[in-house]
Amino acid sequence: MRLMIHAAAAKSQATGGVRSLAFDASTLLRLSSGETLTPLTIAFESYGALNAERSNAVLVCHGLTGDQFVAGPNPVTGKPAWWARIVGPGRPIDTNRFYVVCANMLGGSMGTTGPASLAPDGLPYALRFAPINVADMVRAQAMLIEALDIESLFLVIGPGLGGMQALQWASAYPRRVFACATVAS
Repeated sequence: MRLMIHAAAAKSQATGGVRSLAFDASTLLRLSSGETLTPLTIAFESYGALNAERSNAVLVCHGLTGDQFVAGPNPVTGKPAWWARIVGPGRPIDTNRFYVVCANMLGGSMGTTGPASLAPDGLPYALRFAPINVADMVRAQAMLIEALDIESLFLVIGPGLGGMQALQWASAYPRRVFACATVAS
C-alpha cells in the first residue's frame, strides 16, 4: 500500500496552458534556511503514459533559463521546446516508452511559487522570497512526484542546474531513483 503524504493536499489546475499542482496551506515546504513556504504551487508538464507497474517515470530537471516545456512549445511565450532533440517519440528519452515529467523549478517564473507569487499577506513575495537552494528545489519536486502517485523514478536527468538537481535527487533519495544523468553540470 502506498503512503502518499501530499496527494490529498494537492489540487490540479490548468490556466493559460500551464498545468500545475497547488498544495493547500496545510502542506509546508520546509526550506534549508529553516523558513517554510505555503501555499505552494508547482507547474509541470508530462508526456507519455505511466505503465501499470508505475516503473517508467522519468523526471527531467531544467537548467537556469529553462522551464517545464521540455518536449512541447511554451504556450505562454511561444518558444519551442528546449530539449526536443532528446525528449519525444523515438528520441533518447522516448515518450512512447517513458512517462516524462518536467517541473518548473522552485523560484521559477513559469507558474511555480517564486518571487512573483503572492505571499500569505496577498502581496508579491518579491525580495521577501526566502533564499532557496538546489535541495529545496528537489524537495518541492519530490512533493510533486509523490502527489502524482509515483514511488520511484527510472531516471532523473538534467542539463546545467538541472543536472545539479538530478545529483541531489540521487543523493537525497537513493531508493527512489534508479538512474541519474547530468549534462554539463
